[in-house]
Amino acid sequence: MEIKTRVLSTIEAMTSAFHQGDIDAIMRAYEPGAVVVGEPGTPVQGDGSLRAMFAGFVAAKAHFTFEGHEVIAAGDIALHLTPWKMTGVAPDGSPIAGAGLSVAVLRRQADGGWLMVIDDPYGDAILQSAAQNRTHNELAP
Repeated sequence: MEIKTRVLSTIEAMTSAFHQGDIDAIMRAYEPGAVVVGEPGTPVQGDGSLRAMFAGFVAAKAHFTFEGHEVIAAGDIALHLTPWKMTGVAPDGSPIAGAGLSVAVLRRQADGGWLMVIDDPYGDAILQSAAQNRTHNELAP
């Protein structure tokens, strides 16, 4: 099986698990010790912390869609890039939405499958911050 297909099967399994509210299945997409950025600039690590963070997305009925996938591999390491959109429901019942560029690093496992080691769904946050800073500096007297 092609590397891109295997990497995408991990991403698809994780996404399906989110949509089903299955935190155990979400966790199976990650290596022990994986780091996930729950919000820009805030990496989360550790089983309990990751489960709590994922529970928040499940409670919000987060639904993710992707706009294409790019996979670049070198040996047992792969980089997965995808623009994403998310819709859900806030605790007060109001709709919520988000979008970004997911940047994930995966490692090939002994069984040939791939698991995420680093998952930053806000990989474009630094670009957005730089653009805001440029705009602010251009508008400053």
